[in-house]
Amino acid sequence: MLSRRNPQLNKHGELIHLLSIEGLPKAGLTKFLPADGAFYLYADVSDFTSDSFAFASEMLEKAHVAATPGVDFDPIHGRAFIRFSYARSAAEMQEAVARIAHWLK
Repeated sequence: MLSRRNPQLNKHGELIHLLSIEGLPKAGLTKFLPADGAFYLYADVSDFTSDSFAFASEMLEKAHVAATPGVDFDPIHGRAFIRFSYARSAAEMQEAVARIAHWLK
């Protein structure tokens, strides 16, 4: 397996799991699609908005965290989701989660 050959990738996968199970739910984002990629997580934002584009724009402006609106990937159901990329360092991802939590409170 790739994760056995690359310990950094395995550590990254563990961090994604930790943030999606603990970090983001504590921030208020509690529903996710099953992760099918190594560096992306789709979060359901329908508890906050019906417009993922506006949500992502406001999150960038107010929390300084970038995410891609789900509507970019699914024009019908994507309005309820945003896609986070976890291709950054662990410290940067933890900071992003803290900023999201502060913004959503």
